[in-house]
Amino acid sequence: MDHFMRKASFSSGSKSIVRIIAIGAASAGLLYLSNNPDSRKFPLFLSRVDPALAGDVAKGAPVAVGDGGKPSCGCLGRDFIANAAAKVAPAVVNLSVQQDLYGFTTVRSMCSGTIIDADGTILTCAHGVVDSQGRQLTTKGKIDVTLQDGRTFEGTVINSDLHSDIAIVKIKSKTPLPTAKLGSSSKLRPGDWVIAMGTPLSLQNTVTAGIVSCVDRKSSDLGLGGMRREYLQTDCAINAGNSGGPLVNIDGEIVGVNIMKVAAADGLSFSIPIDSVSKIIEHFKKSGRVIRPWLGLKMLDLNELIISQLKERDAKFPEVEKGILVPMVTPGSPADRAGFHPGDVVIEFDGKPVQSIKEIVEIMDDRIGKPLNVVVKRANNEVVKLTVIPEEANPDM
Repeated sequence: MDHFMRKASFSSGSKSIVRIIAIGAASAGLLYLSNNPDSRKFPLFLSRVDPALAGDVAKGAPVAVGDGGKPSCGCLGRDFIANAAAKVAPAVVNLSVQQDLYGFTTVRSMCSGTIIDADGTILTCAHGVVDSQGRQLTTKGKIDVTLQDGRTFEGTVINSDLHSDIAIVKIKSKTPLPTAKLGSSSKLRPGDWVIAMGTPLSLQNTVTAGIVSCVDRKSSDLGLGGMRREYLQTDCAINAGNSGGPLVNIDGEIVGVNIMKVAAADGLSFSIPIDSVSKIIEHFKKSGRVIRPWLGLKMLDLNELIISQLKERDAKFPEVEKGILVPMVTPGSPADRAGFHPGDVVIEFDGKPVQSIKEIVEIMDDRIGKPLNVVVKRANNEVVKLTVIPEEANPDM
């Protein structure tokens, strides 16, 4: 087997290498395809597997729900995973992208998805259905969508966002379609049970289970460039073809979209939190694309230990208990024009006390061109009030 995997070193200074592969499948094997010319900044390469492993889509029977067997003590019963999976399984689909090659029809890409609306709206991954320019992979516009019950439909990409790796595919049906419910990823804690569902290696109706390892694994922790993103880290077994499939909680609700895993390691899988996905879907409905504000700040969440270290290194460091440190300001950026300085600690954003980058991102939302009042603390406890006007982020960031 040939493996061309995405390599990335930890940003913490460690010399260890993380190899990450995205999990989409194709006729020539299993692959994550990206011909992005900027791949040096966000390296996405192929992960190929023996073609024999990517045969016809396996057709499995619906998951049967057995006796809950739930003990009176209130503990989880022996069928809690099966029961949760059964709620979502009928809505989990296989997406196969067809293309013509010298007169022959071949499968270019294969991934998973979930029907989230009775009108035929399918939530999946962008890298499985569009190219690096956001164009549908197949020139004929044909995506075969296969349901668990064996029905097959032709799907069309309605929206896609390469930065988040989320896409929406639509199918039309004259008969009712099964749907899955979106849950909330904000309620997840490390140690919670989760279930990964999809079509790995063309094996439809596959279910694996594990626990949440981390609820806010940052893209920088994985050595991924571009704008800040956060992932759910789990130890669920996922493989090529699982991309776009749902991560499900024990209540049978979608809490994430499976996207990638670490190669050459077991139990290191990553999903996009469903709360982030829901916001992306809202952007799709509102403007057909995702609009992201840009300030031009590099930021770091502060805690007591980091603050203590910074005070030891510099006695002039401001007296704060929480806040967001600004180590770097991009020249010519909105933040630079607003008067931000390296070393500033953001304590208020748009009139609200803030303690994390996540809070700032949520406050900004899509407020492009609208002034935001910010309060920062500088050396010797100088308090400065600034006004910054976010610009729309470059999609290639």
